[in-house]
Amino acid sequence: MPQEENIKQELIKKFSCLENRVNITRPRRLFLEVDPADFEKVFVFAKNDLNFSHLISITGLDEQDKLSFMYHLALDSGIVLNIKISVSKENPVIRTVTGYFPGAEIYERELADLFGARIDGLPPGNRYPLTDDWPKDQFPLRKDWKPIV
Repeated sequence: MPQEENIKQELIKKFSCLENRVNITRPRRLFLEVDPADFEKVFVFAKNDLNFSHLISITGLDEQDKLSFMYHLALDSGIVLNIKISVSKENPVIRTVTGYFPGAEIYERELADLFGARIDGLPPGNRYPLTDDWPKDQFPLRKDWKPIV
């Protein structure tokens, strides 16, 4: 059995909520969508038990009525696990993963600046990548954003 299939089966065995929610899209690529309430348990299991020891990036998506965030984790062998969570656009709160991957801070600051995500537990710091004088509540990667002229 290919390693991707083993990973898929381990995830489903540990978390029944992932039944029919884990897909192998091509060699070395797995995608799963998880409810925000289950995210940290799945994320920690992937990191600690399945040995996904590299956080490649975190991607933000504006999907009209919700914001989604995809965490891209990798094994040393090059297999990438993409974990997607979605939250309401009106209350886009997610928990920080900097306790597991300190380098996540820069990605989370991008999500806050560009999408308006509120990251619980993110330590105070400078804005990134927008300048400090960028208008408050203006999130340029949201589909409904209009530049102030």
